[in-house]
Amino acid sequence: MDTEIARSSAEAVGPTGQDRKKHNGRSHDREFKMAAVKLVTEQKYAPKQAAQSLGIPMSTLQYWIKVFGQRPQEQAQTMETLRLRVKQLEAENQRLRIEREILKKATAFFASQQP
Repeated sequence: MDTEIARSSAEAVGPTGQDRKKHNGRSHDREFKMAAVKLVTEQKYAPKQAAQSLGIPMSTLQYWIKVFGQRPQEQAQTMETLRLRVKQLEAENQRLRIEREILKKATAFFASQQP
């Protein structure tokens, strides 16, 4: 009995000696998570009621809603839109840097030409 307690407490401590959360051993596939989210978002179940009926913690369901709440197509479109916007901003940033360097050189040139 004492060795079992020692083993379970040793397992709760990570390799660095810090405490870490124990995993309850259950994992859910993506379809289950999406179905759970749809209960709340589409079928208008209360999150607490849906979590109790599925046998999962409410905080887990809230996290899934946050992650999977958007439809995958909308999420992909949003990510692609963001990537495109980043590329546009990087190109504009490069153009502005070049323009700034040109203006610095022009300012220095005209300043040297003044009597």
